Amino acid sequence: MDTNTIYIKNMVCPRCVDVVKEICEDLQISIQHLQLGKLESTTVINDALKLELDSRLKKRGFELLEDKNQKIITQIKALIVTQIHHSKESLNINFSDYISDELHHDYASLSRLFSSVEGITIERFILKQKIEHVKELLFYKEYSLSEIAIQMNYSSVAHLSAQFKKETGMSPSQFKKMKDPKHQPLDSL
Repeated sequence: MDTNTIYIKNMVCPRCVDVVKEICEDLQISIQHLQLGKLESTTVINDALKLELDSRLKKRGFELLEDKNQKIITQIKALIVTQIHHSKESLNINFSDYISDELHHDYASLSRLFSSVEGITIERFILKQKIEHVKELLFYKEYSLSEIAIQMNYSSVAHLSAQFKKETGMSPSQFKKMKDPKHQPLDSL
């Protein structure tokens, strides 16, 4: 059976997957596989159904992707977000090898494409995601800074603190003292 693959922008968390699943069920689109940024379906998605799907997705903050380059960038972002924010394992991963292997493309070309479209490097995007996750871990006070450094695969607490300060303008301890620290939505990073 043929599958239709659709790429969806702004899917950044498991709840996003649930929302897209709900939309597909409402439209009677069978889901073969659904993950961040990507829907595989056995339903024939004609133009009318695609328009309706696009309309419902937009109402919920998502967007269908038609451009090949945008699809690749969405896949890169989804791989990074999944590893940093949703993996239960410590973040001991070589992202360039991981992204290259998952997308079956040379990392250098993926990196050039990402930078040309997004205006930042993949490495900078990874750093922004890591710091945002560190903010979340600090906010909930479940782990010490040492445990967070290990979990996020930093060589030391000092290295984590230096990157955190460079990115946010404050030290992790200053951030922890804030009464209402601001988190950035993942789809805006």
